[in-house]
Amino acid sequence: MIPFGERLSLAMQERGPLCVGIDPHPSLLGQWGLRDDPSGLERFSLSAAEALAPVAAAVKPQSAFFERHGSKGIAVLERVIEICREAGTQVILDVKRGDIGSTTQAYAEAYLHPRSSLCVDAITASPYLGFGSLQPMIDLAREHGNGVFVLALTSNPEAAPVQRAKAASGTVAGEVLSQLKALNEIKAALGASPVVGATISKADEDLAIGGPLLVPGVGAQGGTPADVRRIFAGALDLVLPSSSREILGQGPDPAALAEAARRTAEDFATLA
Repeated sequence: MIPFGERLSLAMQERGPLCVGIDPHPSLLGQWGLRDDPSGLERFSLSAAEALAPVAAAVKPQSAFFERHGSKGIAVLERVIEICREAGTQVILDVKRGDIGSTTQAYAEAYLHPRSSLCVDAITASPYLGFGSLQPMIDLAREHGNGVFVLALTSNPEAAPVQRAKAASGTVAGEVLSQLKALNEIKAALGASPVVGATISKADEDLAIGGPLLVPGVGAQGGTPADVRRIFAGALDLVLPSSSREILGQGPDPAALAEAARRTAEDFATLA
């Protein structure tokens, strides 16, 4: 069993450092000439998955945009996961789950256990009920060779009072990064990694945590290769930029979607 961190590293070397978000936002469905209903969701999502999964190192479906369509939306998400995994791309499900005890265990079994139809290579998780609350996810990820991307320094302006609050040593976000670094010193835990936005002004915290850095906010949200170079200097070889709307906006033509993904990956491949 190859741990997630190693699988992702190989995929980034082969296909370039890019994670493409599959976010079936109502505005994008409309842009593609589709209705905001389960049928439109299915056509959008499967077309995006089929075009992007063969060329991107990773894809990141945003669970909320599927969940809003109820059980039919979840069925589409299951199919997207299946298509992407069959194409050899790493699937990171953006669910940002965070809870305690048996509830965290249930989330872990839903997304990280091979018997689940929603099992993916990695998930996003929130540590802000205490980093230790994520332990069931981390344990199951370690057992099955999956990854957990933990929110650390996000781009949204509401985050700063919590993430940049002073902790025992540095900031709360710094404590999260320190915990992740400690986990990645154990080989079996490779893939315990942070989420750090590409539109933050700066990062005084140590980002060299020994695992991949998922970096959303690239493209339509304003993050550029220059921003990534500035924020992540010293850890650029670990950066996995994530772009969604800028690439999805090139659809529904599958060739245009694939070309946009390749071009964006090339833009970031020269940074490291």
